[in-house]
Amino acid sequence: MWGLLGPAMVAGVAYLDPGNVASNASAGARYGYLLVWVVVAANAMAWLVQYLSAKLGVATGRSLPALLGERIRSRAARYAYWVQAELVAMATDVAEVIGGAIALNLLFGLPLPLGGAITGVVSLALLALHSRRGPRLFERVVIGLVAVIAVGFCAGLVVAPVDADAAAAGLVPRFTDAGSVLLAASVLGATVMPHAIYAHSALSRDRFGRVPEGPRRVLVLRATRVDVTIALGVAGTVNLGILLLAAATLPGVVGTDTLEGAHAAIGAALGPVVATLFAVGLLASGLASTSVGAYAGAEIMQGLLRIRMPLLARRLVTLVPALVLLVVGAPPTLALVLSQVVLSFGIPFALVPLVRLTTRRELMGDAVNRGWTTAAAVLAAVLLIALNAALLVLVALGV
Repeated sequence: MWGLLGPAMVAGVAYLDPGNVASNASAGARYGYLLVWVVVAANAMAWLVQYLSAKLGVATGRSLPALLGERIRSRAARYAYWVQAELVAMATDVAEVIGGAIALNLLFGLPLPLGGAITGVVSLALLALHSRRGPRLFERVVIGLVAVIAVGFCAGLVVAPVDADAAAAGLVPRFTDAGSVLLAASVLGATVMPHAIYAHSALSRDRFGRVPEGPRRVLVLRATRVDVTIALGVAGTVNLGILLLAAATLPGVVGTDTLEGAHAAIGAALGPVVATLFAVGLLASGLASTSVGAYAGAEIMQGLLRIRMPLLARRLVTLVPALVLLVVGAPPTLALVLSQVVLSFGIPFALVPLVRLTTRRELMGDAVNRGWTTAAAVLAAVLLIALNAALLVLVALGV
């Protein structure tokens, strides 16, 4: 079984991207331990969503975008669906490239446009590794980056005491004001991402192909559950660690709503070593997550439009908007917030078809959802869509 693990850890990098760092750090700094329950609930819902996506790839040997491309008969409708999915991929790249650029600026003083370009080039190299050497080596490199992310973001907890009673009290669902609702929606929007749903089905397809019904499918699905549990366990622990670190060391500190501000505040509170590890974790987060985001973007185009573009050309489609924002001097934090809004808009278009397809016995065979799985998936979808809609409304109202 251990030899079957890996795809979920790659997809799980989406849950450790710079957007997550910004949302969780802001939540902890502004509201202390209040939103601990949001991180835990988001991770639980993410587990179910990612397992369904992986199961779809195992049972059908196709990705979610490919299945949708086959089922959307109208060419106009298929192109319209592709446009929103492509915007989601671009928004993902904006958050991840900007995060990598900020990390390089913090570590080496590089200008943001140059840092963004370096982040894009490294992600292109990782994609080339996947296409030329296969998924296994790509998985190992990404898992190595995940280890760096975990150490970088959680190192501060070693020297920063966490109030265990307050953290436990944060498991009780509640809000205090509109700002806490906005941050909760941001945490959810940064956690369950559309491109991770698209990517995981493709990653499982690349690794296993279509697994026929029988003992091997049972084994692969069992390994997939273990894989998703490990991946989301790591991602959830790191995200919770970021929030706890901010709640313990940065409560009420001005400027922690930006990555640069959070880095400076951590350095002032815990010293330059912890701040440097935080910046290294942010860099690994940007590099790993933008590679997975670019992989998802390529799968979206190929699956929905049945067009295979050269690797460099495909990478530039989603990379250029992020670089343009950096070149024109757009505020990085504002760009991160707007990227989360676009991701929130894309959630229903990925989540609803995923739940619907995994209930189709003629498609899934013996891997079709059980009744309780479908009920839980529908509940998760309703909650995620409602909270992401709340994020859109609150941002529109300027809360």
